[in-house]
Amino acid sequence: MREGKRRRLADEVRRIQRRAADHDGRVVTIGPLILFSTDTGDAWLLDTSDQLAARLARDGDPEPIEIEETDTSLAIAWTGNYRLEGPVFVYVDRRTRRVSTILGYPTKLLGPQGSS
Repeated sequence: MREGKRRRLADEVRRIQRRAADHDGRVVTIGPLILFSTDTGDAWLLDTSDQLAARLARDGDPEPIEIEETDTSLAIAWTGNYRLEGPVFVYVDRRTRRVSTILGYPTKLLGPQGSS
C-alpha cells in the first residue's frame, strides 16, 4: 500500500520502465509479482508462483504489455516463462519458443530458486 492507496500494477510498470530508460537497476515486489530493471536498460515483470514473464523494456526502450486491472481482478498478457539457474536468467518466449539465456540480472533477489 502506498499512502493509503492501492498500488496499481500499470503505474508500477511505467515506473520500472522509466528506471530502465535511465539504466537504473531496481527490484519491486507486489505479492507474488516482481518488477525489475537493470543498469543495461532491461525490465521485466515476473510471476514467481507460476514462473511467468513479460519483458517491459529492452536496452532502455519500453516494450508493450497488456494489463487489465480492476478493483477485483487482474489480467496480464504473459509473453513467456522464466527460470533461474543460479546466476542465469532463462526466458522462453511462448510464441516463438525462442530461449534467451541472460547473465547479469539480480537473480538472487528474484526468488528462492535464484539463491542456489
